Amino acid sequence: MRFSGKSAMIALGVLASTVLPAIADPVVVRDVTGRDVEVNVPVKHAILGEGRQIYFLAVLDRDNPFQHVVGWRDDLPKADPESYAAYLAKYPGIAKLPTFGGMKDGTFDIEQAVALKPDVILMNVDAKTATEEAGYIDKLAKVGIPLVYVDFREKPMENTEPSMRIMGTLMGKEKVADDFITFRADAIKKVTDVLEKSNPAKPVVFMERAGGYSDDCCMSFGSENFGKMVELAGGINMAKDIIPGTFGTVNPEQIIASNPDQVIITGGMWEGYVPGGNWVGVGYGADIAEAHRKLENLTKRPAFTGIKAVKDGNVHAIWHQFYNNPYQFVAIQQIAKWLHPDLFNGLDPEATFKELHARFLPLDYKSGYFVTLKGE
Repeated sequence: MRFSGKSAMIALGVLASTVLPAIADPVVVRDVTGRDVEVNVPVKHAILGEGRQIYFLAVLDRDNPFQHVVGWRDDLPKADPESYAAYLAKYPGIAKLPTFGGMKDGTFDIEQAVALKPDVILMNVDAKTATEEAGYIDKLAKVGIPLVYVDFREKPMENTEPSMRIMGTLMGKEKVADDFITFRADAIKKVTDVLEKSNPAKPVVFMERAGGYSDDCCMSFGSENFGKMVELAGGINMAKDIIPGTFGTVNPEQIIASNPDQVIITGGMWEGYVPGGNWVGVGYGADIAEAHRKLENLTKRPAFTGIKAVKDGNVHAIWHQFYNNPYQFVAIQQIAKWLHPDLFNGLDPEATFKELHARFLPLDYKSGYFVTLKGE
């Protein structure tokens, strides 16, 4: 069949509407800092200001979370090598993605970012000060590249939901974002509803950040991040009144004086950062026997001398990266089981994590995220 004149133009118009991809529309999103940013959505090309932002991008696009990523920070292979290896096996093309240094340490290459012509750059809110001091937002605006802040680390219990909604809008995955937010809220309620009804006594918990990562003791959390998770799980965060912000340190004398009932140490496979370190290697498919050995070794440090948690065997390790992704509800469930085993005997955090993978994530689930000395 042949067309001519007006008929041909109509035919071409119909063909274009059915074959060509939809044109992105400008939408104003409000990021977690309150900035209104105009972005063409759905985003086709994004730069991830932190590699671990793939944790939430994977939730939104389980078929291929990397399909719109044109560059990302280089932290994931060292911070979480097991997850990186699993993603690399499934999406080998990520090995060729351009990588960036960090904004806070001054190694982010803005010229490289501009050359990649992204529709948006996603930056964690903790890089905001460095970004502003470098004048990057204005520089990017001059070439039409918007920068949007999200947050899963500084105030994750406050900002995870809005950050996921922002991402859902940017990627054109609003329904998936809503489904995940509901799943997350329901998982947390399985803990908070029980605690509200039972009102049990709250144990004092020392939450150690990255124990064994260095010889110094001890990094911990203030009233947010894992500190807040401890409170939601029915505990008293020992460092809440010692550390004014989200992150900080406590000294060994403060730990001994507080005599915590429970100790929870965050860990990961950090061979890329601290080869042969004393860190507890929990995470995706981790060797739990080895993690158990290293956890027990950490209890022999002077800061833990004679404390109740060690005497009673209430010393545990949990995957550090729960502090920096939207899966924190799994950590809240596991902490609740450790703090109140009788109340949460029927709660299964691992089953919750398996369901998250089955419903939202592109990777098959592998255990290895938790280890405990209790009962040993």
